[in-house]
Amino acid sequence: MVDRANRPSALSAPSAAVPGAEVDVTDARVTARLPSGESVEVLLYGASVISWKSNEGKTENLWLSEKAALDGSKPVRGGIPVVFPVFGPPPKSGHPTSSLPQHGFARNQRWEFLGKSTSEDALDSSSVKLDFGLYSANLTEDARKAWPYDFGLVYSVTLAKDSLQTVMNVRNEGKESFEFQMLLHTYLRVKDISKVAVNGLMGVQYVDKVLNASTHTESNKSVTITGEVDRVYGDIPQDTTTVVEDSKPRFDIVRDNLSDTVVWNPWTEKAKAMGDFAPDSGFKEMLCVEVGAVKGWQKLEEGDTFEGGQLIKSLL
Repeated sequence: MVDRANRPSALSAPSAAVPGAEVDVTDARVTARLPSGESVEVLLYGASVISWKSNEGKTENLWLSEKAALDGSKPVRGGIPVVFPVFGPPPKSGHPTSSLPQHGFARNQRWEFLGKSTSEDALDSSSVKLDFGLYSANLTEDARKAWPYDFGLVYSVTLAKDSLQTVMNVRNEGKESFEFQMLLHTYLRVKDISKVAVNGLMGVQYVDKVLNASTHTESNKSVTITGEVDRVYGDIPQDTTTVVEDSKPRFDIVRDNLSDTVVWNPWTEKAKAMGDFAPDSGFKEMLCVEVGAVKGWQKLEEGDTFEGGQLIKSLL
C-alpha cells in the first residue's frame, strides 16, 4: 500500500450519474450527455477532452483550435490534453525521460475506454463518470523503447451539472521504480482575455518561462494577461484558483493532491507561429490554467500508486 500522501481526498462533486445519462461510444471518441443537457466529449486518442458544455448544454467551457487535429495524427491543440510522464521539453540527457518528446507520450497514444458508471445522489443531481486506460503494453514501439517502464494509467472524467472532474491514477506495475511528472493542460474558453484575471496565486513563487526561466514571487492579488504568459506556480498552499472575467467569477479550479499550476497564453506572435493554432486571434478567447505535479519528480516504487486531479466548476 502507498502512503496516504499519494492519494487524493474525495472531491466535492457527485460520484457518478443518474439513470438516463446517455453515453455514445464510437471508434474515435466517447460522448456523454446528462438529461439536463450538459455534455462532455473525449477522444480516445490521447484521452483528450475536447468539449465540455454546462448550463443545460448552452455554454462551451473549453477552447479548441479551429485547426486542432482530431484524427489521431498529432496531439490536440485545445481542450484538456494529458501530459505524462514529463512536462515541457525533457531533460537533455541523463534522465529516463530524455528520449521522449515534449510533454511525453500520453497525449499522442490511443487509450482504451474502460466503461462508465452512473448513479444519483440524494439531492437529485446527476453525473456520469467515464474511465480511460493506458498501459505500457499498449504503447507504440517508439514510446515503449524511449520509456521502458511497466505502468498503468487510469484517467477518470466525471461530468456533473455545473462541473467537470478529471483525475489521473498512476500505478507502477513493474519491479523497477520510476519518476514522472503529470499535468492536465486545460484550455479554458473566455470571452475577452483583456477582462480576465486569475485569483488565488498571491505570494506564490513561480518560474517565468518568458523571462528566461527566472524565479519570482507573485505580488498581485489578481494576475491579469496583457502579453505572452508562461508561468509555473509551485507549491500553492490553497486548493482553489479562480478565473474572473469582467469582475465576475467564471471558473473555480480545485486541485486535489497536485501542488502546481501553469498559467499560459501565447499572445499574438506565438499564436501566429503555431501551425495548429487558429484563428490567429484565438488567444483572446482562451486561457490555460493547468494543474499538475511538475516541480521536480514524483517517484513510484514497485506496486505504488499516485492519484491527483482537478474539479473545474463553471460559475455562470
